[in-house]
Amino acid sequence: MDRRSLIKNAGIAGVLAAGVAPAAHAQAASVRWRLASSFPKSLDTIFGGAEVFAKKVGEMSGGKFVISTHAAGELMPAFGVVDGVQNATVECAHTCAYYFFGKDETFALGCAVPFGLNSRQMTAWMYEGNGGKLMRDFYKGFNIINFPMGNTGCQMGGWYRKEIKSVKDIKGLKFRVGGFAGKVIARMGGVPQNIPGGEIYQALEKGTIDAAEWVGPYDDQKLGFNKVAPYYYYPGWWEGGPQVDLYINDKAYDALSPENKAIVQAAAAFAHVDMQAKYDARNPAALKQLVGNKTKVLPFPKDVLDLAFKESMGLYEELRASNANWKKVYDDMATFRRDQNLWFRFTEAKFDSYMQSQKL
Repeated sequence: MDRRSLIKNAGIAGVLAAGVAPAAHAQAASVRWRLASSFPKSLDTIFGGAEVFAKKVGEMSGGKFVISTHAAGELMPAFGVVDGVQNATVECAHTCAYYFFGKDETFALGCAVPFGLNSRQMTAWMYEGNGGKLMRDFYKGFNIINFPMGNTGCQMGGWYRKEIKSVKDIKGLKFRVGGFAGKVIARMGGVPQNIPGGEIYQALEKGTIDAAEWVGPYDDQKLGFNKVAPYYYYPGWWEGGPQVDLYINDKAYDALSPENKAIVQAAAAFAHVDMQAKYDARNPAALKQLVGNKTKVLPFPKDVLDLAFKESMGLYEELRASNANWKKVYDDMATFRRDQNLWFRFTEAKFDSYMQSQKL
């Protein structure tokens, strides 16, 4: 009698008497993947998105689809994950697309660009607009299948050793800023630095850089930036709604059963919502604590925002003329952004503005 027939006909007592361990057999993983993250483990929100995803995949598959998560530097450098997925060194990665604008500026549109979409608009563009389809077509050139898997919401504008009183203070500023936004900072006269999250504190402490942005109060407090830079500016005009992505090697994804493909899609969507919920819930208390520890929270001067907007729009027009991939995706995003901002002006923005003016 074969093992399957034995289990079916003998019942649990008979199976145990025969020395068979059905529980272990049932839980044996049939698919094992490794996920390389671009984030350090200390950031339980953004690195945690990968852990939430992996846990949900395991639960929905009954333990038959196991994904191990690896922080930046464990399997490969933080900014090496696209190469890792493209070359099938790992099956998947969790990262921010704009880190890889050096390969093609179009990567940035999959995450955030200065004065782009807010988080709700980004999700709408990806799921119901053309964003998801356009980015997936673009990623085919890198052997990647993409799924939205997290969003931080609008970010803060970073930590500064000295006060920013006007655009003059941006000139020569050595600023750690994520990915594509550095192009705009450079056009404003700053000196952008693309440094992984786990290395920012030391650079800021040693004076290698003059300023640094990461995400927002909850993560920034964990990284200790308030200890080495007293001025905390807002808003992060380069990241109105930055999306974090799950990248999967196309051959690894194609090898999955239809059931496991559905599990990946559902687990990524769950982790996508979960991440922003955590940021929205945790940032207020962290900001209060930072202010209580004498952090000076300040708005960017209007001339800084105006110059940043002008230079951003100028850059986008130049890229429309020089990069066909960018033009295809950006033009669609820009149309979507225009319609979204028209709608939000009458609803979300007005409601939020009124509520924030009340003493509740």
